[in-house]
Amino acid sequence: MRFTGHLDLILTWERTFRRAGLPLAYSEGFSPHPLLNMATPLPLGYTSTGEIGDFWLSKVLSPFEFHPLLEESLPPGLLIQEITDIEDIFGPKLPTLVTAASYSIILDAIHPGLSEKIKSLINSSRVIRERKGKTYDLRPLIQKLESDKSSPPKLQMTLVALPGATGRPDEVLAALELPLTGTHICRTEIILDTGGG
Repeated sequence: MRFTGHLDLILTWERTFRRAGLPLAYSEGFSPHPLLNMATPLPLGYTSTGEIGDFWLSKVLSPFEFHPLLEESLPPGLLIQEITDIEDIFGPKLPTLVTAASYSIILDAIHPGLSEKIKSLINSSRVIRERKGKTYDLRPLIQKLESDKSSPPKLQMTLVALPGATGRPDEVLAALELPLTGTHICRTEIILDTGGG
């Protein structure tokens, strides 16, 4: 599933609902689409243990009724951790609530001097990077960055995820002069602005 693109993942969920015989609701109009959203696209090649999605059914069912049916129909690689009712269905759309995301990255090998590079990056006032031919400052997009002494070593980071200001783990790895090849990037949490709710 880590090599399934975002649109194909939405299609996978739609087909899962169909296999389960669950009444997924669709939009009206010339080209109906399923009322199903993911909080934010997962980059190709990443795994995740903390994705969030919402969906609408055309019939009122309790999570206890459809959770087992949906779970039995899941393809290999997808796992449901929790299903809850959304009380405020007319509130903000899920993608607009995303503010940040946390990642756990297993590195390819031990890299001497990594702790010093992390301290230097965190203490920098600016970290200028280039993306698609434009320069930007990576530093304000990093909320947390630390490593552990496990074997193989891991990085834990939390990056801003706002429209026009999204931190990317691969850019942080590049700023630390770490190779992307051989690393395993897992998104562990999507952080939402729920207004305390």
